[in-house]
Amino acid sequence: MADPGQFMDGAAAADEVTKLTKPRLNLDLPKWDQSTYMGRASHFFTVTNPLNLLLTNSQLEQAKKLVNLYKAGQEPPGVTDEEVWEAKYRYDSAFHPDTGEKMLLIGRMSAQVPMNMTITGCMMTFYKTTPAVLFWQWINQSFNATVNYTNRSGDKPIPVSQLGKSYVLATTGAVVTAVGLNSIVKSAPPLVGRFVPFAAVAAANCINIPMMRSEELVNGIPVFDENGNRIGNSRNAAKSAIPQVVISRIFMAMPGMVIPAIIMNRLDKGTLLKRYPFLNAPIQVSLVGLLLAFATPMCCALFPQKSSLAVSSLETNLQEEIAKRGGGIEYVYFNKGL
Repeated sequence: MADPGQFMDGAAAADEVTKLTKPRLNLDLPKWDQSTYMGRASHFFTVTNPLNLLLTNSQLEQAKKLVNLYKAGQEPPGVTDEEVWEAKYRYDSAFHPDTGEKMLLIGRMSAQVPMNMTITGCMMTFYKTTPAVLFWQWINQSFNATVNYTNRSGDKPIPVSQLGKSYVLATTGAVVTAVGLNSIVKSAPPLVGRFVPFAAVAAANCINIPMMRSEELVNGIPVFDENGNRIGNSRNAAKSAIPQVVISRIFMAMPGMVIPAIIMNRLDKGTLLKRYPFLNAPIQVSLVGLLLAFATPMCCALFPQKSSLAVSSLETNLQEEIAKRGGGIEYVYFNKGL
C-alpha cells in the first residue's frame, strides 16, 4: 500500500513547480489594463464598491495577510489568481497604500457613494433657506476634508494647516456661491434654483483641490521614466495633474446633481409630492445614489491614474537631467491623484 505522505509530498512538489512556472501577478498594478477607458472603469468600479464597507476586521486582516504572503512568494497551496486579486482589492479598500494603516471608514473610496448620496441628496432637498445652505455645505466640505486627509500621501503628508486653509476657503466659496446664486435666481424658474447646489459644489472643487495640493505647484510632484526610475520633481506635471482631478470631481458630481433636479422639478408639478411631501428627501437621495454608483467610478476613470507628460513640456533642468542620462525618453509618468 502506498504511503499517503508520498501523495502529499507529490502535491506539494507539483504546487512548487506551478509557482515557478506560472507568471506572478504584479499586485502593485491594477488588475485591468489602465491604458484603456474600460480597463480604468473596471478598476474603479471595484475600488469604489460600497460592499467593501461591510467587510469585517477579520476579513480585512485575512486579505492583508494573503497579499503579504503572495508578495513574498509564500501563499498557501491552491490559492487561485482570482482569490489573490480579491484579497488585493479588499486590502486596498481599507489600508493606506503608503503607511499601511487602516483608513478612517468614511474616508475610504468605498464610502464615496453612500456618503455623497446622503449629503448631496440633502443639499438638493434643503437648498432654499440660508441656514440649510450653510449647514449642508459645511457638512459636505467637512466630508471632503476627511476624504482628503484619509487619502493623503504618506510619502509627504499634507500639513494640517494646509488642510485647514483648504477646508475654510472651500466652505466659504461654496456657501458664498450658493447664497449669492439663490438671491439672484429668486425670480427665475424653479428648475434654475435647483441647479444652485451643483454650482456651489463645482466652485468648491475649483478652490479646494488646488489649495490642498498647492505645495505640489511650488515644489512639483515626482516624475518617472517608463521603467519606474525617478527623474525628479516637476511643477509642470502638477499643473497638468490638478486640473484633471478638478474636472473629474466636477463631472462626478454632475449627473447626480443635474438629472435628479430635472426629475424632482417634474414631480413637484404633479400630485405625488403634494400628497406625500415626506417622500421628497428619500426620492432625491435614492436618485442621487443610483447615479453616483455609476458616475463615481466612470469619472475617476476619465484620466489615467498614471498620467504622462512629454519631455519637451518639462522644466529645463529636468530635460537636462534626462539628457545627462543618455536621453531616449519621450514621456515621463506621474500619479495624478484622485
